[in-house]
Amino acid sequence: MVTVRRNVTIVAALALAVTVFLYFTMIRHGFFDLQVYYGAVNYWVHDGGEIYDWIKLDSRYGFTYPPFATLAMLPMAFVSWPLAMVISMTLAVVTGGLLLWWLVDPIARREGWTRWYAFAIAVCLAAAFEPMRETVTFGQVNTLLLFLVAADLLWLVARDSRWAGVGVGLATAIKLTPGIFIVYLLVTKRWRAALTASGTAAGATVLAAAAAPDSSREFWTQAVWNTDRIGSLSFVSNQSLQGVVARLDPTHPSRALWLVLVLLTLAVWVWRVRGADAKTGLALTGVLQGLISPVTWIHHLVWLLPALILLFDRALAARDRRRLGFAFFAYGLLISRFVWIWERGSGGLIGFLGSNAYVWVSIALLFVVPARDPVEPPLSDWSSASGQRERIVKA
Repeated sequence: MVTVRRNVTIVAALALAVTVFLYFTMIRHGFFDLQVYYGAVNYWVHDGGEIYDWIKLDSRYGFTYPPFATLAMLPMAFVSWPLAMVISMTLAVVTGGLLLWWLVDPIARREGWTRWYAFAIAVCLAAAFEPMRETVTFGQVNTLLLFLVAADLLWLVARDSRWAGVGVGLATAIKLTPGIFIVYLLVTKRWRAALTASGTAAGATVLAAAAAPDSSREFWTQAVWNTDRIGSLSFVSNQSLQGVVARLDPTHPSRALWLVLVLLTLAVWVWRVRGADAKTGLALTGVLQGLISPVTWIHHLVWLLPALILLFDRALAARDRRRLGFAFFAYGLLISRFVWIWERGSGGLIGFLGSNAYVWVSIALLFVVPARDPVEPPLSDWSSASGQRERIVKA
């Protein structure tokens, strides 16, 4: 009973601290991206316009996702704006919560922690995570896509289910960037899952083309190539390798340099991910996606969550203080809004290093997340962890 009261007190105190933190740090974006989705879908359904022709008032932003995303968001055309906001927040909370449970509950069981207590702590920490709070306030779909891919890899691919690949395929049809997970399935020789994912994405795309042929034609021939619709590549919120290159020379960013960096990153990823389990594949490929995508806004970095949690998990199991310290450092940096110090410019060495801080964290995660579970020492024996491993190896 004393333990329960203590846990409740700690969770309540942490929740209060996070609430205060969010009050002073969270930027309220007014569900900007959700307004784009809502306006474009309603323009298409009720006004008879083409979805990619709609531009949000007083901006240059329009709908940028593939046509299948339009079908997935079709219910928004039949609900009020306040209800659309509620649905968006609910989906973000539910999908994000399920992802946290899948990743944190095994840690709690292994370490002997109270499961609800560990989950509650994780939820509080996730709420403070800048990409997560940006996802919610923009009304973005990041957690839904991450949920689809994670459910696929952690439950279907890991169990070699006949349905493995469906989640990856659906996520790819909604937004192109999760298509990198099809490459992951190919690299790890999960041929059937890769075929299922490709078939699902293709089938969903054909379905969208049948339902909205003109919109599909416009997207695949024009809108998908128009980067002006998504904003400046050099803007500090673009924490991808392309963003790094663009901030070196905003007027003429080097495409050749970007391609070289992408190829080097892909080579490191292939080296690290081959032979890894599905959970590691989810983590490392999520990191890769953010690095090689031409545009990775900060809210897209929710894809780093599996890597951060897996790094903490395996560093804790191995009693690896250095990796555990880096996990806490990376999390602290990714809740801090640190890069926004250079929102209006990133000149000089300090500006270059600071404005790309989240990219450096992503690159580090690609290297430091263990590819396999370490040998676990006794939970109470931090000091003799290395000796325990040696005894196991000799045995």
